[in-house]
Amino acid sequence: MRSLEANEWVFLSSLIFGIEETGDEETMRREFLSRLANVVDYDSADFYLIKETKGEKSVLQGWNRGVTQDRQPGGHLHRPVFYNCEKNYSEEYDAIDYSRGIVYSGKAVVYRDTDVLEDEERVRTEYFRRVYEPNRWHYSLQMVFAYEGHPLGAATFYRLQGREDFSYDDVFLLDSLKDHISLRLWRDRLAEAEAEKQKKETEKKPPVSVAAERYRLTAREETVLRLMMDGLENGEIAEKLSISVNTLKKHILSIYRKIGVRDRIGLFKAIREKEF
Repeated sequence: MRSLEANEWVFLSSLIFGIEETGDEETMRREFLSRLANVVDYDSADFYLIKETKGEKSVLQGWNRGVTQDRQPGGHLHRPVFYNCEKNYSEEYDAIDYSRGIVYSGKAVVYRDTDVLEDEERVRTEYFRRVYEPNRWHYSLQMVFAYEGHPLGAATFYRLQGREDFSYDDVFLLDSLKDHISLRLWRDRLAEAEAEKQKKETEKKPPVSVAAERYRLTAREETVLRLMMDGLENGEIAEKLSISVNTLKKHILSIYRKIGVRDRIGLFKAIREKEF
């Protein structure tokens, strides 16, 4: 196995920095596929995320509590990005890929397809006929991403017919990157789960409560806003709160200013349609 040159180490360091620091996850995956071609020779590539389908919610909650729970990994491929190819083969991958057991194993690994099946056997499979032959691909190299038993994604690199198989040097190089990508994808998954949780919690709250939190309304202003949204007139609100109409008007003007509306019509529209 050859040693990496100094310039290759510099490039890999730059690549790892991009994996960890690129803000948008989809952009990170696209840039990874395109930039990696500078050190690994391939003709096409795809990079899918994995959506877990067995016990994901309970496992994520367990991870947040530091609890390990037994489970069987599973899922399906989705949200692909491509390099020099464009067809989504997720259905074929999930249905007839002879290596899908490895992809969903929950273990991060790098391997050549010819390490799973002898080439003579590979070319006779339905998967090879339906996916490889239409694209004139022959050999492939797989990166499977996982973290603590969670399958997270898979990238596949292809070489056209007539070319040699990938080398173990290629496997070694990609193996040095798989854990960086796995950790990045895991962090993104946790962030998405937390964002979805917060979104659901927000949707459960009455619009007035959401507006009060968003615009830092005082407790009295929130009460006034709630009564206004219930349709009470100023006199009714003032009487209910045992305050003068002038004092009530000061609260209402403060509410308008904080939410950014000019009148009650604008206020109703903002609250009911959640335009805040």
